[in-house]
Amino acid sequence: MPDPEDLDARLTAVESRLDQVAADSAAARADAAAARHLAAAQDRDVADLAVKVDAHRRAINALAVQTAESFEAVDRRFEAVDRRFDAVDQRFDRLERRFDGLEQRVNGGFAEMRTGMERIVTLLTDRDG
Repeated sequence: MPDPEDLDARLTAVESRLDQVAADSAAARADAAAARHLAAAQDRDVADLAVKVDAHRRAINALAVQTAESFEAVDRRFEAVDRRFDAVDQRFDRLERRFDGLEQRVNGGFAEMRTGMERIVTLLTDRDG
């Protein structure tokens, strides 16, 4: 049988160790509670961040749609301007054709006048001489 003094020392050591284990257990429970609290806070932060990211994504998508619509409006305006320039070009083409015809008529008239003047000069010089 073990010595009673040795038993008392061993019991005191076990009680001391049991107190240490109880303290360690309490600290571990406190750490676990703090970890749960931090994890819950992190979950809330991540959820808040997800809400913000979704809001930014929606805003960016809305801006993309708005920008596309603006570019489409600008494209339509450029198409309208191009059509108007085409119409102006066609009108200038018609004017150029009319001026070409007018130029030929004027040049023809000048040629007739020159021929007539040459005839008059010939007639005048033939009478004098």
